[in-house]
Amino acid sequence: MSSTKRVQNTHNRETVRALHEALIDIVGVMNRPQRDEQMVREAGISLERALFPLLVVIERRGPIGVVELADRVGRDYTTVSRQIAKLENLGLVARQAGAGDRRVREAIVTPKGRTMTDAVDAARERLADAVFTGWDMRDVQELVRLMRKFADSIRSDVLDDDAASRLQRAKE
Repeated sequence: MSSTKRVQNTHNRETVRALHEALIDIVGVMNRPQRDEQMVREAGISLERALFPLLVVIERRGPIGVVELADRVGRDYTTVSRQIAKLENLGLVARQAGAGDRRVREAIVTPKGRTMTDAVDAARERLADAVFTGWDMRDVQELVRLMRKFADSIRSDVLDDDAASRLQRAKE
C-alpha cells in the first residue's frame, strides 16, 4: 500500500508542478505591461496603463474599498488610493461610504467608466477569438468551468480550518 501511495504522491507532485508552471506562464502574460497597452489600444480608449486594471476590478468587484482593491491588484494601498483619485478626477469612478462600515470609502464605477469597461470587454472578446481559434467550443466552455471551479477553490481555501485539515491529511 505504501508503494501505491508513493506512486500517487509522485503523480500528484508532477500534476501540481505542471499546474504551477501553467499558472506562472498565464500570470506572466497577464502581468505584462504590453498586454494592458494592447487592450487599451484595441478598446480604442485613452487611459493610463496603471489605471486600466483598477478600473476593470472596480467595475467587476465594486463597490470595493481601497485596501481590498490594493490586495487584489498587488499594490500598496497608498498608491491605489492616489490612482483611484485619478480615476475619480477622470469621472470614471466615484467614491461612497461603505455599506458595512460608513467610515470606509468604496469605489464604484460611473456610467462613463462603464462605457469604457464595455469597450474593454468588446476588445477582450476580439482578442480571445484570436487565442481560441482552432479550439472546439466545448473545450473553451470546459476550460472556463474548470478555471471558475479552481478560482473558487483557491479563493475560499485561504487555509481555513477545512483546508488546514486536508493539508495535514495529505502529509500523512
